[in-house]
Formats: sequence, structure tokens, C-alpha cells
Amino acid sequence: MSPPSDSAPRRAAARLTGTRPEEVGLVLLSALYFFFILSAYYVIRPIREEMAVAGGVENIPWLFTGTLMAMLLVHPIFAAVVSRWTRRRFVTLTYRFFMLNLLVYFVLLRVVTDGAAAVWIGRTFFVWISVFNLFVVSVFWSFMTDIFRERQSRRLFGLIGVGGTVGGIVGSSITAFLAGFLSPATLLLFSVLLLEGAVLCLKALDSRCASRPAAAEDSGGAIDSHPDAARGGGEMEEVIGGSALEGIRRVLASPYLLGIGAFMLLFTIGSTFLYNIQAEIISRTFATSAERTSVFARIDLTVGLLTLFTQLFLTGRILKWLGVRLALGILPVLSVLGFLALGAAPVFAVFVAFQVLRRAGNFALAVPTREVLYTVLPRRDKYKAKNFNDLFVYRAGDQIGVWSFAGLGAFGLGSSALALTMVPLAGLWLMIALWLGKKQAALARGRTTPRLRAASAGGRRSAG
Repeated sequence: MSPPSDSAPRRAAARLTGTRPEEVGLVLLSALYFFFILSAYYVIRPIREEMAVAGGVENIPWLFTGTLMAMLLVHPIFAAVVSRWTRRRFVTLTYRFFMLNLLVYFVLLRVVTDGAAAVWIGRTFFVWISVFNLFVVSVFWSFMTDIFRERQSRRLFGLIGVGGTVGGIVGSSITAFLAGFLSPATLLLFSVLLLEGAVLCLKALDSRCASRPAAAEDSGGAIDSHPDAARGGGEMEEVIGGSALEGIRRVLASPYLLGIGAFMLLFTIGSTFLYNIQAEIISRTFATSAERTSVFARIDLTVGLLTLFTQLFLTGRILKWLGVRLALGILPVLSVLGFLALGAAPVFAVFVAFQVLRRAGNFALAVPTREVLYTVLPRRDKYKAKNFNDLFVYRAGDQIGVWSFAGLGAFGLGSSALALTMVPLAGLWLMIALWLGKKQAALARGRTTPRLRAASAGGRRSAG
């Protein structure tokens, strides 16, 4: 019987989306948090792209190299902060640090408007935004894996991702409609305000979880019946401790964490190849800039709509029906088939179908499933090791993809041959995905069994 406070619309929403009535409030707050994060990024993303072009298209690969180096420098600083403060303090500090950076760039862009200095400010802005994007999203998902239990995450992470999808649309719209009226510097202030909204959400989530007792899962993965059941206080408020380089060491020492890193690396390499193949196919298919812009917009719109539908109604159910192992293998299988199809027929229709399904599949299924992998790990891995994988390993994949594509192209390989070179890598990606899913299930069983034994022993003591 539902609690009296549950309204009929709330119960209907819970049935439709796969949530439980008592989880709706926590999920909405988490989705709002993600909305603010991605809105803040998508407001300034077009500004970054324009500055990259202004600094010379030929220099863009070097900007990505600079981003990779910045990731390697920033990670130990973040890990040191994680070691010394509670979750609420270091997450808040991270976002406030980026807000301060935005205010510095606001001043610089207002004062320096042309000349070589402006070009170099643009280049540093490109690198900074690239770090900002991965960093704030990585911290968000670390927070989610910390407050939700493993079985909850399977049902809810896709739904929480809806907030990010909508946030990306809203952030892009703000810049699209206001860029003609406001300067790029002024638009940065919108991101500052949106990040402050994210800070308010994380504080509300942290307070809500800290005020709850720790929830115990039953043998079916259900959470005990208190409202908005998630991880409770106690250990969540403890300082994580450890050293600044601990995340790197733990990744290198753990086959499981290395596997997650390899999963991300292969995804990024494949995405970079597809991005470059896209440029060749689109350029020879459409003659004018207006046509190409329209095509890109339609692809983005289709990806957004398909992602939104999948996140709302399918992601949680797919994870429930197939489990993490098979769900994690869907995108690699799609990539094997897609690159084979592109190799056989590198034409516009095949490219669009593959690109739309791959991007939507990544946002709606691969990302939430990949984040579930971290829910079975200790807290220090959720923040330190995960941050290293999300930042450095991800950008390393960009670098490998960019330079290897250029190298293979220098040998005269066309779009068809370049697509086929990705087939064995996608096959390796699939093998890693299946292994990770199997390992995650074993780790989840290992974490659940001691809790069940403890709960059973506590029940016997109470009965006695």
C-alpha cells in the first residue's frame, strides 16, 4: 500500500519510468543537478568552438594535446582536495573554482578584444573548457555513484540522464538566441549562475542523504522503505583520505579499473575516427555551408529526441532485463556492425544511421551503464580513480584517434578502409565490455552478501 503522501500522478510517473514512488523526489533533484551542469557547459561550448577556429584550424590538434597535459596536471590537485575534505566541501569547492575561472575569463574577454593576446586567451579558453566539461560531469557521476546503491543505479541512472539531455538543449538555445545580442564574455555569466544552481542541488542532495540512516538491500535488491532511500549518513560524511596520486596508482593496480579505462579509450578512438569520416562524407555530399549546417542540426535533433525517449522509458528496463554485462555490450556490437557497413558503403545514408544510433546509444545507455560499474567500488575509487579515467584516459583516446587517423590517411587510406580499421578495435571493445559486466556482477554479489548476513544477524539479535 502506498504511503498517504503519494499522489496519483506521482505513482503513475513511477510506473511509467520504472522508479519507485519514494524515489521520485531524489531522482528529480539529481536530474535537476545534471540539468544545471550540462546547461552551463553548452552555453559556453559554441564560444570555445569559435575561438578554436579563430586561433587557426591547423592548430586544433595541438589544443587537444594541451588539454591532455592539463588533465594530467589537474587530476592530482583534485585528488589532493578529495583526500582532505568531506564530499560536500570538495564537490562544492570544485564547482566554485570553475565559477571563479569563468569570472576571470569574463574580465579578460572584456579587456582584451583583438591582437595576438586575444588569440592566446582563446586558446587557453579552449583548453580550460575542455577540462571543465569532463571535470564537472565526472564529479557529478562520482556523486551519483556515491549516493545510489548498485541496483538503484541500474534503474535510475538513465532517467537522471534526462536532466543532462534537456540541459544541453536549453544551454545551446541560450547561446543560439542571445549570441546576436550579448557578447561572448556576457554569456559566461549565464554559466556562472547555472553552476551555482548545481551547487544548491548537490547541497540539497547531500543533506537529504546525510539525514537518512544507511539503507539495506534485500536479496532482490530492494531498498528499505524510508523515503528517497539512498546511501545514508555516516561513511558518506567521512573524509576519504589517501594521497594525491592514489587514483592513478589504483587504476594501474586494478584490472577492473584498467578495463574501465580501456573501455573508455576504445570508445573515444572510435568516436574520433567517425568524426573525421563524417567530415569527408558530408563535404562531398553537400556543396554549401547552409546545407551542411542544416544536416548537422537535423542529426543533433534526431540524436537528442532518440536519447530523451530512450532515457525516459527504456534505459532502466534494458539494464533490468539484460543486466549490466549485455547492456554494456550493445554499443560495441552496434559499432562493429556500423563500421562494417561504412566500410562496405561509405555513403551519407549509412553514415547518418550509424552516427545517430551510436551517439544516442552512448548518451542513453553506454554512459549510465558505465557509471554503474563504479557503484561496486570503494569511495576513493569513485572520486579519484574514476576522475583519472574520465579525464586523462578519455583525452588520451582523443589524441590516439586524431593522430592515428591522420597517419593512416597519409598512407592513402580512404573512408572505407579507415572505417574497416575500426572493426577489430570495436571487437576488442566488445570483449572488454563483456568481461567488465561479468566482473561487476561478481563484485556486486560480494558487496551484497555481507550486508545481508549482517542484517540477518541483527534481526536474530532483535528477536532474541
